[in-house]
Amino acid sequence: MIDAIEYNTEREKLIIPEYGRHIQKMVNYCKSIADRAERNKVAQSIIGVMGNLNPHLRDVPDFQHKLWDQLFIMADFDLDVDSPYPTPSRELYAQRPEPLNYPQNYPKYRFYGNNIKRMIDVCNSWEEGDLKQALKFSIANHMKKSYLNWNKDVVEDEAIFKHLYELSDGKINLARFEEDLSSSSDLLRSKQKQRTNNKNNNRNKGKGYIKKRY
Repeated sequence: MIDAIEYNTEREKLIIPEYGRHIQKMVNYCKSIADRAERNKVAQSIIGVMGNLNPHLRDVPDFQHKLWDQLFIMADFDLDVDSPYPTPSRELYAQRPEPLNYPQNYPKYRFYGNNIKRMIDVCNSWEEGDLKQALKFSIANHMKKSYLNWNKDVVEDEAIFKHLYELSDGKINLARFEEDLSSSSDLLRSKQKQRTNNKNNNRNKGKGYIKKRY
């Protein structure tokens, strides 16, 4: 009896471990069937079992297509059955995805974030007017708030105007206006108020829950 014990290290490696060893054995059995009609019938049954293991994905588009692709992958692309979808190839499965381009275009002022640059680009695309002018100062105030998140000390408006001028390639120059940005104390106060509200909301979520006693 002890000699019949199998260890996972001695067993065949699972191609898709999420489905378990029993599904892999069913796929291997399907490959060994000589009769094509019977092999198609067993393949359909395996697809049904795989679908029952993922009931939350039944409404996902192309769910059946994904199951058939996984069936061929577990069969090591060596399964001759009638699939309702194009049969995947080993070469396509082995292809590596294209590397993602991380949007770190302006590492010099990382504390502003990449969304600031997108906002600046949108602002530059607008026509001159009161709305664009208001957007410029909104961006500057947001930059000042982001700066204070990185550096708790008070920051001068001139520094924000200089950074905005640099990030906009010289297209936005607020230094020539006499209007001031929001004060650092107001920005820090609003940030602290938001943190307090978030804590209160999280604390209130626990209220009303009554623990059952048995």
